[in-house]
Amino acid sequence: MSEAFERERQNNSRLDELSAKVSALRGVTIDIYDNARAQDVIDNTSDTFSSMTTQMKGSAGRLTRMAASGNKVAIMKLSGIIIALFLVLYYGLKLFF
Repeated sequence: MSEAFERERQNNSRLDELSAKVSALRGVTIDIYDNARAQDVIDNTSDTFSSMTTQMKGSAGRLTRMAASGNKVAIMKLSGIIIALFLVLYYGLKLFF
C-alpha cells in the first residue's frame, strides 16, 4: 500500500511538472504571436510612411514647378504653406518640449 501511495505521489509530481511546462510553452506561443502581430503593424506603418514620402515628394515637385513658372498666386501659396508648416512644427515641438 505504501508503494502505491509513493507511485501516486510521483505521478502527481510529474503531472505538476508537465503542467508547468505546458504553461511555459503557452506563454512562449503567446509571446511569438504578439511579436508577429507587432511586426505586421511595423511593416504596415513602414509601407504607409513610404507612400506618404512619395506623395510628399510629388507635391513638393509640383509646388516647385508652379513657383518656377513665375505665377504670383503660386508663389504666395507656396510661401503660405512653408510658413504654416514652420508654425505647426514650432508650436508642436514647443508643446512637447
